Amino acid sequence: MNDDKNTEEKILNAARQVFIEKGFDGTRMQEIADTAGMNKALLHYYFRSKEKLFMKIFEITFKQFVPKMSGIFSSDTSFMDKIQLFISSYIDLLDKNPYIPLFIIRELSRNPNVIKELIFDKFEIIYNAIDLNVKAEIQAGRIRDIDTKHLILNTVSMCIFPFVGKPLLKHLFKTNDDEYRTILIERKNVVFEVIKKWISI
Repeated sequence: MNDDKNTEEKILNAARQVFIEKGFDGTRMQEIADTAGMNKALLHYYFRSKEKLFMKIFEITFKQFVPKMSGIFSSDTSFMDKIQLFISSYIDLLDKNPYIPLFIIRELSRNPNVIKELIFDKFEIIYNAIDLNVKAEIQAGRIRDIDTKHLILNTVSMCIFPFVGKPLLKHLFKTNDDEYRTILIERKNVVFEVIKKWISI
């Protein structure tokens, strides 16, 4: 049993590495097998397809992310600090898993039910935690009367676009890899300042 678990973990680590380097569409099962140091037949024994392998990584990633987000919004820190932590954590998640946004967009048009099953319950937990905070802040007169849905849409979209649009941004701004990473680091504060000004009274 331990051997199976170790082999599966080895495959998942190799897959993450190749997905980051090549993106989902550019990744081949043979490349994952080579990176994991095993033959392709063994890889297919554990995961029948690239999609199934990715779904496992996606599921693990979100299982780790949800408690962290719920913890942020159930903490005693100020609401603005929670928003800043959320933005920073979300950008860090995308930075470590940059292939996720494009995969979700692709699968939503191709096989929406699978993605909905993976995301819905987890998203609902995060949404409810944020919504409770928003309503409490509005009631206390500390922020404007905003809709939680727009808060999430504005925040998430501003965080995601630099990853989804990376090739375009690097071309438009004529940036190399180091300069692009600087943009990502700066993005955490820029997104926070935009959201802060929008929700502040």
